[in-house]
Amino acid sequence: MKILYNLAGTFNSGGMERIVISKANALNEAGFRVFIVTTEQQGRKPYFKIDDRIECIDLGINYSRDNGRLLHKLLHFPFRQRKHLCMLRKVIEEKDPDIIISTFGNEVRVLPKIKTRAKKVLEIHFSKYFRTQENRRGLWRIIDRLRTRQDQRTVSAYDKFIVLTYEDKALWGDIPNIEVIPNFIDNVSTAPAKLENKKCLAIGRLTYQKGFDRLVSIWPLVHKQCPEWELAIYGNGEQRENLQRQIEKMGLSDSIEIHDPTSEISEVYQNISILLSTSRYEGLPMVLIEGLSHGLPIVSYACKCGPRDIIEDVVNGFIVEEGDADAFATRVIELINNYELRKQIGYNAWMSSQKYTKDVVMLRWTKLFTELHRIK
Repeated sequence: MKILYNLAGTFNSGGMERIVISKANALNEAGFRVFIVTTEQQGRKPYFKIDDRIECIDLGINYSRDNGRLLHKLLHFPFRQRKHLCMLRKVIEEKDPDIIISTFGNEVRVLPKIKTRAKKVLEIHFSKYFRTQENRRGLWRIIDRLRTRQDQRTVSAYDKFIVLTYEDKALWGDIPNIEVIPNFIDNVSTAPAKLENKKCLAIGRLTYQKGFDRLVSIWPLVHKQCPEWELAIYGNGEQRENLQRQIEKMGLSDSIEIHDPTSEISEVYQNISILLSTSRYEGLPMVLIEGLSHGLPIVSYACKCGPRDIIEDVVNGFIVEEGDADAFATRVIELINNYELRKQIGYNAWMSSQKYTKDVVMLRWTKLFTELHRIK
């Protein structure tokens, strides 16, 4: 069976790129023939390792040239879409795939216009309202709302629409082609972390979405009662300088440190005792799943979407109502002060991560593709 993925590019280090490439590699290993079609690669090397047997094809559409310039984007987008349609149609005719997958990029409205024998699958790595959750202003706000409404119609044009969480599935409503398949983690730690170090951890891009500014604002409530505990933040992004200034202004430089991303993140997890998340919105936060796989108790805001699917409150972590800083700090302090509770919740977290293993999740994907392929 031949599978064709559509992706903006493979050069990014983001979670979507990582999981799409991981799935492509796993399918290739299982005997599928896999293609990855991109639009923005511009000769850049893939960030994550792609199996040499996978054929990568870049169409050179380069939508990203218009980023940040609204008028320029409005003028050029229709022409880029037309070029995208023609070039993607040629690739599909040449490769004759059995399954074509959109990752909700610029191909999402192009692909349904192409007549092909292949079954079309749409997967979203965010949640339904990802366009409006950035709270952009002016004309961008109007465009984001209009596109969100259009998304509701677009997803029905696909044979299957895959979302990451049951929470997001509920947001889309009664769509007959919708199904939930979460992302997977490559490995589960052979044993849960010891949870003895007096450190909390937060990981992610330093952006508005991830809400690290909210976490820094919460930390004084924890630090006041538990001054010996530290918070380590791992990530890079446009808000790094602002976060550092916030930390210094609040007098927290001795208890909060921002670290660059590391390829040895598993070692970091093993030396942490509590994982924290104050995101404003998510799709399926892989950091939380990775935390589970290392046996870390989690305290997370109940943002849309993901935390409610991953965390069973008081069993493998704590879910805190969105924006309730006092409740968030209370839960962190509770875990700090009760080592036995930390250990029990951490063990439960480690056990619950089994449903996110590669073997379990990829079995669901191969079953889906096989069933679609049988439908004529």
